Amino acid sequence: MLVLLAFIILFHITSAALLFIATIDNAWWVGDEFFVDLWRICVNNTNCTEVNESLNGYPTLQAVQATMILSTILCCMAFLIFLLQLFRLKQGERFVLTSIIQLMSCKCDNWLP
Repeated sequence: MLVLLAFIILFHITSAALLFIATIDNAWWVGDEFFVDLWRICVNNTNCTEVNESLNGYPTLQAVQATMILSTILCCMAFLIFLLQLFRLKQGERFVLTSIIQLMSCKCDNWLP
């Protein structure tokens, strides 16, 4: 049982770390002379512009930004609730609330087709 709990803790930490990296990283789409992420568009590795209303498809990108941030927050909340439930629940009870919040985090991250 302790091994299972250790794997669940490792899963929570890994998923939170990967969500932070995916949200912050500046290499979502990399080409020969450009790279694009959620926050900036860089051409020739020197000319960087912030993503703003003048960009075509800005509302969609803004929705992706919001859901990535929400997914990261929900993942961290699920980990904290898991730790609280770990010490508060009686042995043999299920971590239903943690599971629901983690699934909501996954759904926020994968909402685009």
